[in-house]
Amino acid sequence: MQPGEFDAKAFLKTLTQRPGIYKMLDEKGEIIYIGKAKNLKNRVSSYFRTQNASPKQQAMVAKVAGIEVTVTHTEGEALLLESQLIKRHKPRYNISLRDDKSYPYVFISSFHDFPQLTFHRGAKKRRGKYFGPYPSASAVKETLKLLQKIFPVRQCEDSYYSARSRPCLQHQIERCTAPCVGLVIKEQYANDVENTILFLEGQGGLLIDRLVVKMEAAAAQLEFEQAAAYRDQIARLRAVLEKHCVEGEKGDVDILACAAKNGAACVQVFFIRNGQHLGNRQFFPKVGDENQPEEILQAFIAQYYLDKTVPHELIVSHALPESALVAEVLAEQAKHAVAIANNVRGERMKWLQMAITNADSALNARLADRQGLQGRFFSLQQELGCDITPTRLECFDISHTQGEQTVASCVVFDREGPVKSDYRRFNIDGINAGDDYAAIHQAVFRRFSRLKNGEHPAPDILLIDGGKGQVAEAEKALAELEINDVMIVGVAKGPDRKAGMEKIILVGNKQPLDVTPGASALLLIQQIRDEAHRFAITGHRQRRGKVNKQSVLEDIAGLGPKRRQVLLKQFGGLQGVSSAGVDALASIDGISRQLAQRIYDTFHHQDGH
Repeated sequence: MQPGEFDAKAFLKTLTQRPGIYKMLDEKGEIIYIGKAKNLKNRVSSYFRTQNASPKQQAMVAKVAGIEVTVTHTEGEALLLESQLIKRHKPRYNISLRDDKSYPYVFISSFHDFPQLTFHRGAKKRRGKYFGPYPSASAVKETLKLLQKIFPVRQCEDSYYSARSRPCLQHQIERCTAPCVGLVIKEQYANDVENTILFLEGQGGLLIDRLVVKMEAAAAQLEFEQAAAYRDQIARLRAVLEKHCVEGEKGDVDILACAAKNGAACVQVFFIRNGQHLGNRQFFPKVGDENQPEEILQAFIAQYYLDKTVPHELIVSHALPESALVAEVLAEQAKHAVAIANNVRGERMKWLQMAITNADSALNARLADRQGLQGRFFSLQQELGCDITPTRLECFDISHTQGEQTVASCVVFDREGPVKSDYRRFNIDGINAGDDYAAIHQAVFRRFSRLKNGEHPAPDILLIDGGKGQVAEAEKALAELEINDVMIVGVAKGPDRKAGMEKIILVGNKQPLDVTPGASALLLIQQIRDEAHRFAITGHRQRRGKVNKQSVLEDIAGLGPKRRQVLLKQFGGLQGVSSAGVDALASIDGISRQLAQRIYDTFHHQDGH
């Protein structure tokens, strides 16, 4: 269907006035915009009143070849559905959130005699208390490090804990009371766990009061060493609270600030849980030139909190266009009231201003990087003699160990940098060990077969980490698929593999390309090549580790999948199993002494070769 064939007048006559969402499609049937409406007929009609349309709206409407609508019961349901669909499809003309990783927590178990304090990410399946979410893994690790200095609760893995026969280094430096070898009684350990929970729940003041009482009691009974220990603990606690506590806050609050200019935006989020500042994180949603900070914030909030815990209050830098509606939808999802405020005073204003300053600073840095990246793309056009400046690059690399467990990586860059959602890995099978040419051929063929199926857009330039042989195989793979509009460039390692000394191989050229010395295109090529190499090595290690874990244990008679899993879990991996003695192996449920001996003999026999 061609854009000109869409009969807007006829379509609008069929539209209902009920709430719902609408999807605008181009001639290929791809979604280019998703919107929600309280009154579908009025909202969709507004796009075709050209006298008030913005340039962006005119450009979008010119591409419309069809519109699909979904009617909902309420406008709130429409907002929720709109956010879900934008997040899934990321249409060209919508504001969409690109960074959507799961967030880590601090976890305290409740199923151990001596509970474990640890890092957690993913589904909350284990019994215990979860504190967070924290903005990053480093924020959790910093918190755990601080807690270890104040409360000597174990942070080791269960496999390590259960295998101890003597105290570890953490006990020697007074950061664990060594419950693994019985050096602390349950009551004393439970007290340390309770204090840790009080701290994480934002009850630092109450905790200090309790410790002061204990310190004074110890001093009164002339237990000066114990009193000094309490005094030091109180001092460490006060220092931490001074740094992390937000004055006047007791509950859960997120502070969100948006900065937008030159077709880019940054949303800065400060996380406050139980009155403590856990850290902050920045996001760069996809926006257009005409999007204002308030609409960017609203779109961000609607998409970001879809599958996350919603705090009781959001403090925002700009008043949202539909603040009451967004609050209503969030409250329904969270099962508690949610307030959205932008007029705040005192300490809250200081934190909001800090978030605004951080958003501005991060956006300026991003724009500077993007400008530098734009220059590199332009330089690449100049060096390779392209008719237009490329917008999308893909790079392939191969990783293996002596030809085994071969993995190919494909990484993608656009003019804003890495597009990690489009990265892919390919496990290469059915080739001779170490045949990098065949590996490149297979990876490129598989990747571009998916392109022909419409799974991803075509790159302007395909970079191959390798020389003429690898480039020739990539060329063959594309020819087999009848793809002839992608430029193939080989990146051969220079003398001694020194950065900046790479040789650039072009199809049909007998000699490497004569690149201008110091051209920024080389920096771009190095960047994407190094990223492909990193991604390939990571995938190869994962594949190799999986094979190594399985292959040795799978050869042992009587050791089925469930027992293999138990063994690996109990001993913390294959290395732990291989170093365990027969008695330790036999102590595991389901492992008889005869089977333990077979497992031991397997590794002992291998070690002897």
